[in-house]
Amino acid sequence: MKTKTILVAIAFSLSTILQAQKLKGSDTVLPLAQKEAESYMKANKTAKLTVIGGGSGVGLAALIDGTTDIAMSSRKMKMTEKIKLSDAGKAGKETIIAMDALAVVVNPENKVSQLTRDQIESIFTGKTKNWKDVGGDDMQIVVYSRESSSGTYEFFKEHVMSNKNYASSVLSMPATGSIIQSISQTKGAIGYVGYAYVEKEVKALKVSFDKGKNFIGPSMETAKNKTYPIIRPLYYYYLSSSEKAVKPFVDFCLSAEGQKIVEEVGYVPLTK
Repeated sequence: MKTKTILVAIAFSLSTILQAQKLKGSDTVLPLAQKEAESYMKANKTAKLTVIGGGSGVGLAALIDGTTDIAMSSRKMKMTEKIKLSDAGKAGKETIIAMDALAVVVNPENKVSQLTRDQIESIFTGKTKNWKDVGGDDMQIVVYSRESSSGTYEFFKEHVMSNKNYASSVLSMPATGSIIQSISQTKGAIGYVGYAYVEKEVKALKVSFDKGKNFIGPSMETAKNKTYPIIRPLYYYYLSSSEKAVKPFVDFCLSAEGQKIVEEVGYVPLTK
């Protein structure tokens, strides 16, 4: 009987070790979390991590209902989400794991290379509809945005659009990759993506938050020295009850090795 009990305990212990921890949420955080998970599992052979996107809101909802171990988010948890977590009898932990420069991007063939914050707001609220009104060609502006469950959608609305509503004509996309693809194929398009997603298929604009006095483009340097005006933290959220299980991975992400990966992927490492 004693032997059977020991065998059951060993089997339970092994299943606990081999059970994959789940990370779900922000598409912005997704490429970073995937790379961090790969490196962590390579160094820790018994660790199993699965990483999927879907948006910050999706990840935080999964944390609340218990279907993910870590929620990846490009925005802070809302008060309504905190209340739902509390109503479920759970307590959450928040950790900033990197910083991100949010880039405003257009098709590379677009001759416009810079916009003020007011011009960007006017475009995304639907007041400005033609590129000629902001120094470009006589061409309709096609606006792409993330869907409302995205933390990037929320952050852009709050920090760039001064909480004004997106125009009804704005095309909502389910993932950052969809925005990149759409803008690369549409000459008059504009959208926003995390800096790590900026590739030759799109052109990142210089932006001004001081009425056109200074225009700064997103780069690792301007993000680090905070001269680029659209900077935001990226988060992991997890339950206090799960802290012992997830903390080794979270600590790895915050370590020198983990922060080196942050920069390699294209995000901004945390300053010590």
